[in-house]
Amino acid sequence: SSRGYSAQNDRGWFRSLFVHKVDPRKDAHSNLLAKKETSNLYKMQFHNVKPECLDAYNSLAEEVLIPTLHSDKDYPCDLVGSWNTWYGEQDQAVHLWRFSGGYPALMECAEKLKRNKIYMEFRTERSKMLVSRRNQLLQEFSFWNEPLPREGPNIYELRTYKLKPGTMIEWGNNWARAIKFRQENNEAVGGFFTQIGDLYVVHHLWAYRDLQTREETRTAAWSKPGWDENVYYTVPLVRSMESRIMIPLKISPLQ
Repeated sequence: SSRGYSAQNDRGWFRSLFVHKVDPRKDAHSNLLAKKETSNLYKMQFHNVKPECLDAYNSLAEEVLIPTLHSDKDYPCDLVGSWNTWYGEQDQAVHLWRFSGGYPALMECAEKLKRNKIYMEFRTERSKMLVSRRNQLLQEFSFWNEPLPREGPNIYELRTYKLKPGTMIEWGNNWARAIKFRQENNEAVGGFFTQIGDLYVVHHLWAYRDLQTREETRTAAWSKPGWDENVYYTVPLVRSMESRIMIPLKISPLQ
């Protein structure tokens, strides 16, 4: 009933008084929301591949990316995950990289790659297979899980939210409480927000055994008191949203 819903909202409001909230006036959003114990920077790449070239693209990536970057300790970066989009944008590859040491690590890696003959040849060959590409630099939310390697088989969902400018702090405050409702099946992989590229963009990365498990896990969240409040308060912050279901490549540490 409407009376019951109002009472539930009142209880939610009362509980929120006792949750520590970030004050948006004191510092930059990135400093308030990002993890303090690490200086990690993330890069997410979206490569739209010519349909007839997707298998060749995957083979080339598997042949070069792991030995050239991920396994070479001279490069301060490691591959978090690589996928092909299954549902969503078709013929697309998504790569997520972690740079340990922030922007200096990113620039060190870029300078070293310019002098890496194998990598430059890889880029030339790869460019023949692409329709378009874009990237974003991200930080991880302080309250989200660390994206650690996991065994498969899994499917991954990348849920992307484009927020209204000025609402990132409010989003973070709500999800800092809500993330606990999505931990029972170990589905939460990582949560990120953009620093460079499209701004006020949030990415939530989830792992599921299959599409049916995804449906059951998402439905179960609604039975937990407090989840509906998170949805109620965060939906008005969103300008648009997108869901990709992705399949890991063989080289992906997230399987």
